[in-house]
Amino acid sequence: QVQLVESGGGSVQTGGSLTLSCDTSGYTDRDYCVAWFRQTPGKGREGVAHIFTGTGTDAYADSAKGPFTISHTKNTLYLQMNGLRPEDTAKYYCAAAPHGCWYPVSPSDFPYWGQGTQVTVSS
Repeated sequence: QVQLVESGGGSVQTGGSLTLSCDTSGYTDRDYCVAWFRQTPGKGREGVAHIFTGTGTDAYADSAKGPFTISHTKNTLYLQMNGLRPEDTAKYYCAAAPHGCWYPVSPSDFPYWGQGTQVTVSS
């Protein structure tokens, strides 16, 4: 069973940086699409960035292009977030799926999820 555990969230001021981590376990010997989503109260989960472990091909939501960088090692997914703005305030989730990535990603594409980590950006 694939398990995902996020960490690294917190509170920062506008313009600050955070790096989120997602420790993974239970992967089978295949490649995965792994992604970061975020969610604010009353709204659905929004894809932020994703990467395919087989090729390293990545993609970003328009709001994340430039200031955010997704990367991964064998067992950890990262999201480096620079230049944070109040509108980036959300609960961030990592997700994994045992297949390739489609763009744009949809939460329904991913069977495995972490519990989320809160990011709060104050002005």
